Amino acid sequence: MKKYTTPDYADIATLDTFPKVLAYNAKNWPGDVALREKEFGVWQEFSWKDYNDRVKWMSLGLRELGIGAGDVVGIIGENRPEWVWAEISAHALRARSLGLYQDSLHDEVAFLITFGEARVIIAEDEEQCDKLLELGDQIPTVDRIVYCDPRGMRKYDDPRLMSVEDLYELGRKADAADAQAYDRMVNDTRGNECAIFCTTSGTTSKPKIAMMNAGDFLHHCAAYLRADPKLPGDNYVSVLPLPWIMEQVYVVGQSLVSRQIVNFVEEQETMMADLREIGPNFVLLAPRVWESIAADVRARMMDSTPFKQKMYDWGMKLARGALDAGGHSRAADILLMNALKDRLGFSNLRSAATGGAAMGPETFKFFHAMGVPLRQLYGQTELCGAYTIHRPDDIDFDTVGVAFDNSEIKVINSDENGVGEIVARTSGMFTSYYKNQTAYDEDIVDGWMHTGDAGYFKDSNKHLVVIDRMKDLAETSNAVRYSPQFIENKLKFSPFIAEAVILGKGLPFLSAMICIRFSIMAKWAEQRGISFTNYTNLSAQTEVYDMIAEEVRQVNETLPEAQRIRRFLLLYKELDADDGELTRTRKVRRGVVAEKYADIIDAVYSGTPKVDIDTMITFQDGTKTRIQTSVQVVDLEGRGGENSTPKAAE
Repeated sequence: MKKYTTPDYADIATLDTFPKVLAYNAKNWPGDVALREKEFGVWQEFSWKDYNDRVKWMSLGLRELGIGAGDVVGIIGENRPEWVWAEISAHALRARSLGLYQDSLHDEVAFLITFGEARVIIAEDEEQCDKLLELGDQIPTVDRIVYCDPRGMRKYDDPRLMSVEDLYELGRKADAADAQAYDRMVNDTRGNECAIFCTTSGTTSKPKIAMMNAGDFLHHCAAYLRADPKLPGDNYVSVLPLPWIMEQVYVVGQSLVSRQIVNFVEEQETMMADLREIGPNFVLLAPRVWESIAADVRARMMDSTPFKQKMYDWGMKLARGALDAGGHSRAADILLMNALKDRLGFSNLRSAATGGAAMGPETFKFFHAMGVPLRQLYGQTELCGAYTIHRPDDIDFDTVGVAFDNSEIKVINSDENGVGEIVARTSGMFTSYYKNQTAYDEDIVDGWMHTGDAGYFKDSNKHLVVIDRMKDLAETSNAVRYSPQFIENKLKFSPFIAEAVILGKGLPFLSAMICIRFSIMAKWAEQRGISFTNYTNLSAQTEVYDMIAEEVRQVNETLPEAQRIRRFLLLYKELDADDGELTRTRKVRRGVVAEKYADIIDAVYSGTPKVDIDTMITFQDGTKTRIQTSVQVVDLEGRGGENSTPKAAE
């Protein structure tokens, strides 16, 4: 791999850890803005000097608490500057950082903290402290819980609790006693030592902990920047969970190397408004977020005047026509797209990306027609996140682009169509799974990561097409081969469909379990005077079934006849990570879904017109509620064939 140096950037060949790069930036650009956080409606700015000072005080404070080389520092909460400061502080101590998803349930948190042997937890606020304190003896390794937001914390007297301000004060006193102590700590950090504990998505079981070296991580970030350059002073808005590898790449690694400014939104609910205020140069959003934005745009047009609706349709027609012809419509920009991009906060984008799961080509084309330079990424936690991307002048909606210059990809055990398993390696790949050598030996063979994904190269330029998980590729009992994910993505392009699970493995035909997009479907129902009380009640309405049936029929028209959806039902609840149905990065756990909804699936294929439901669901805070309802099973073929009116299966 080539050495990555520029006149402005740190030379990561020598500055091979996060604290070293941070200290370099603070020394050379102390007053430049590094981070922003919106709090109480006001953007608070932190310079590189502020950033470095907070890390120094926190590092020295943690050292006073006895944290040192080889220890583990857990971090839990929303994306905040303190999250990043805590991570780099751990690295300055030659300890390891372990990010925990803030919406994780108690047992998930207990498992990761205990398995990872975290000694101290940096927690955002009272909510996270409550979760940790309620775990009691389930987290015996934890000596200290440091909270960042003091609101509501006065009522606690647990001896493990400590405010982050008190931790800073410990650090400031240590700095006053020995002004060179932190510099020595930073100089002692080593790029070839494990710095990051990064949890995998856990689609099939409990998450594994991937061990990653700081030096390799930075080298991979540099390769990524060569494929998709960022400039000092560029703005990035951080909205995806920081424990996820891709947010680690952007918020921690790339921001240090490229000095782009990281902006933290006030709340997830204010994301779009905050994003518009910043006008970022780059955004990374999960496919579900892009899908939600596209759905919201179309839903807002439902509320518009007939004139605006016609102008929107005209503008989109011009833009899509130009896109299909390989060009761009200036008329569409003037008529619609410039105003639409401004409304969404996308006017300054030079690059945009999506990753973590597959995105349907329809959603992809929607944003390119708008003029958003969206590009697909592909990768895994173990390989330091993404290692393929579309080049700016080489967008292929069916592929995930080509490999970075530090990465290699092969497709092995290919069938007659060239489809096989994707294996890859990068200079940033992990070194092992923590306390799980067996899993490492299964996944890494001769230095190559076996991804478990099925794909093929589309052309001689090595554009990679990812089809689905190898284990999820399926055949019906009639030997019809299909990819559930491919069909699901087509369904999710509808503004009314939030999630879908395709059924059919070993069964005579394909069916679907569909979750409605409640916010948009509710608006649609209100406009038509349809009464409902909640998600369960709305999803059971006849008019809603009719609407979704039409959406499914439109998707069917784009599929080979053998792969068309014959029957579907609307699930009485949204699929949820808290119920184990999705991973924290919103990937479907198909095994869990198949087991949990076995009775419903049996009913779909037995011809039963409806399924009576009596079940309990669990909320994020651990509380449970009982749901009693009936779910209709719709047969799209009916008695009159494919285009007849949908009706309950008979």
